[in-house]
Amino acid sequence: MNYNYRYRLRPSDALEERLAETVDTCRQVYNHFLHRLNRNNDTSAYSEQKQLPDLKKWWEDLKQVHSKALQKVVQRLYDNLSTLRGRKQNGHRVGNLKWKGQGEYRSFTYSQSGFELKNTSGRTKLWLSKIGEIPLIFHRDLPDAAEIKTVTVKREPTGKWYAILGVETPDDPPEKPETPSKCVGIDVGILKYAHDTDGTAVGPLDLSDERERLERAQRDLSRKEHGSNNWEENRRVVAERHADLKRKRHDFLHKLSNHYAREYDLVAVEDLDAAGLVELPGNSRNRAGAAWGTFLRMLEYKCERDGTHFVAVDPAGTTKECAACGVSTDKPLWVREHSCPSCGFTADRDWNAAWNILSRGIKRLGAGRSEPTPVETALPTGTTSVPAKRVVEAGSPTLKREGVSPSGRVG
Repeated sequence: MNYNYRYRLRPSDALEERLAETVDTCRQVYNHFLHRLNRNNDTSAYSEQKQLPDLKKWWEDLKQVHSKALQKVVQRLYDNLSTLRGRKQNGHRVGNLKWKGQGEYRSFTYSQSGFELKNTSGRTKLWLSKIGEIPLIFHRDLPDAAEIKTVTVKREPTGKWYAILGVETPDDPPEKPETPSKCVGIDVGILKYAHDTDGTAVGPLDLSDERERLERAQRDLSRKEHGSNNWEENRRVVAERHADLKRKRHDFLHKLSNHYAREYDLVAVEDLDAAGLVELPGNSRNRAGAAWGTFLRMLEYKCERDGTHFVAVDPAGTTKECAACGVSTDKPLWVREHSCPSCGFTADRDWNAAWNILSRGIKRLGAGRSEPTPVETALPTGTTSVPAKRVVEAGSPTLKREGVSPSGRVG
């Protein structure tokens, strides 16, 4: 299996200057081949990579960058072009690839060769060809028998440098059970970030203090003269605030997705168009901050890693349908309880939706059995509310409930 591991780099002033020069040279190479592409669309990444040796004869700066890193710059350009064409074929309105200005190109990649992870005198360093040995904060061990395939060096807007190691392990992912026994359906939202069929509701992550600090830093930045020393200092403060938000949100999403991937044999979710939902009018800030797309991507690859079935189902009608009888009932967003006029089944709105998601997931998977309805299992319709802070601190949304047995039945 393939994994990415991210580590903080601690370069000296001289090494940081070399890294910055390498990034800027790669940016200029990207712009050069973008200009060639605009003049002649009948080219490929392979044919353009063959131009690099001749380019080095008159472009002296290229000799200071490893050949594999330069090849990856060209490959990156054509990967971007392929992504652009794919979006256009899917009906999106797209423009052309744009010229990269200073600050818009922040990384370069070594593949196959030109790098080595060294451990001397208890200190881990990353050796990069044409650059040197860079101290690295090795806070997490790599998997056993893992082989490093790629190294990406990236400078964040905060000015900090990171190395992303792409490793490959010889172990195959665990086999998924043919007949899952522990199944869960998850309905995501804003008032409750995740509500599952076991009756656990995880509250939204409160980032109001972080957003307030970010807004204050942005106001301070707007008062500074663009390009001045004070402006640059405040720009870094704004970048730090953005990084705090991203770090805390990802920490929450990683722990929550880990819990579901490890505790269940089958996880069913809605196949949401997260980007399309953000573009809808009204409440777009909360929808963007929820990062549903990021959560679902994390959950998918972690289920694959842990041998858990991951099923994304059509989200249409999951809130309207009754989980007990299947009758569809319209209800406005402010109505938080499902009450079926046909069979009389009453439950929390999101819990009812989670059961519909799970039922569709089992049917789509073809697990060989039908999941009982909430009425048949006599599960409590009450909800165990778990604050997001507990997930962040403990790494799991599991919470003991008084009067409720581990099986979910009322004691």
